[in-house]
Amino acid sequence: MYQLVLASASPRRRQLLQDAGFSFLVHPSQISETFDENLTIDEQLRDLSRRKAEVVFEEYKHIHKDPFLVLAADTEVVIHGEALGKPKDERQATAFLKLLSGCFHEVKTALFIKESINGDFVSHVETTLIEFNELTDQEIQDYVKTSEPYDKAGGYAIQGAGGQFVKRTAGSWTNVVGLPVEKFTELLQKKSWVLKK
Repeated sequence: MYQLVLASASPRRRQLLQDAGFSFLVHPSQISETFDENLTIDEQLRDLSRRKAEVVFEEYKHIHKDPFLVLAADTEVVIHGEALGKPKDERQATAFLKLLSGCFHEVKTALFIKESINGDFVSHVETTLIEFNELTDQEIQDYVKTSEPYDKAGGYAIQGAGGQFVKRTAGSWTNVVGLPVEKFTELLQKKSWVLKK
């Protein structure tokens, strides 16, 4: 049985794992979140989640002798082939929401899981399709004032007040929050990795 180690400081990922009944330790990765522009968005996300996991794996193996799994993830909002990232300020948050208004976009999360016994790993990118309602300038302005957009990819939180903007969803809802729990569980089962309770 493996101890699960979450390589993320995200309170949303912690909450999703807790809600799904997982027991885990938190060991955030301290790496620069830079992308290789020569890679596709999926490849960029896979690369970043892998680098996060590898750093934590190397740090953690020196302090934990029992078997463990490191889980790293990275989420991005993609519209018209462009990744939006997290808005830096009020102006950018407003621009993101105007761009998403009345349109379809994708939310992508890359998962990278590595186990400590023989270094086996698995990687996956989950994609959810979202359609936004048409937003008024007032709705955008009021939402940006809540400060909810600032640490969220794409500038909104589907599990928060930003959920009111979502017209429909195709795919995993937990993926949009930051971790596709269903896919994570499926990957564990495929690899026969059993976690400690």
